[in-house]
Amino acid sequence: MPGSSSDRKVALVTGSATGVGAATALQLAQRGYNVLINYSRSEDEAVRSEAACREAGADTLLLRGDVAQDADCRAMAQAVMARWGRIDALVNNAGITSFAGAANWEALDAETFQRIYAVNSVGAFQMVRACAPHLKVAGGAIVNVSSVAGSLGIGSSVPYIASKGALNAMTLYLARALAPQVRVNAVCPGLITSRWFVDGLGQDGFEKVKALTEQSTPLARASTPEDIADAIVWLIESARTMTGELLQLDAGLHLGAARMQIPGKT
Repeated sequence: MPGSSSDRKVALVTGSATGVGAATALQLAQRGYNVLINYSRSEDEAVRSEAACREAGADTLLLRGDVAQDADCRAMAQAVMARWGRIDALVNNAGITSFAGAANWEALDAETFQRIYAVNSVGAFQMVRACAPHLKVAGGAIVNVSSVAGSLGIGSSVPYIASKGALNAMTLYLARALAPQVRVNAVCPGLITSRWFVDGLGQDGFEKVKALTEQSTPLARASTPEDIADAIVWLIESARTMTGELLQLDAGLHLGAARMQIPGKT
């Protein structure tokens, strides 16, 4: 009932209309969570994401909001508290980039840099600030959806790489600042087989990057949205002694060339 405390745990997942966010919201719904589905542009997909969560047994809220706007972040937290009276998990998944290429500096300007930072870094902080008091009461968990871009210095554009590096550093700070009540971790995926990459790179560009990933990583595969959602849900539900961790979900990309071996003496 709106305004009452929920017996079910509650998760707020930003950017949960498609991809990793939608997969995470659904998996949490399947595990007994009520969920807030958030979107900024993809309304039709958000409606489908909400319907899938409802079918899985969750009570849901659907709310449009831009995490770069502090008022929108606070409104999401307030809506969850008004509906269910608790917040057990926050997944900062909303993110944007410019697919200009990391070497194409002339395609970038200050406005592009600032907008990507506003969503990927500032937005995550604003969501944490809005939800932290309620997460502390619940003994909850935060998972920031970062990227290997932030840990390896590679990716779709310089501002994206920098924004995810900032998110990684902020994860470490927040893990200290919110302990012991709230655990804070991040996942750092490599290539994900989602619409986000296809829209940014085009189908041909995506297939080329996917093939390169499969050829050059030790596990010879790209991640699916469900792969990343599995790890996020594990961090929320099961990793009870883990905080301040940047979990690399990149098929071993961070290890270097898959087949580079030093030959033994013959």
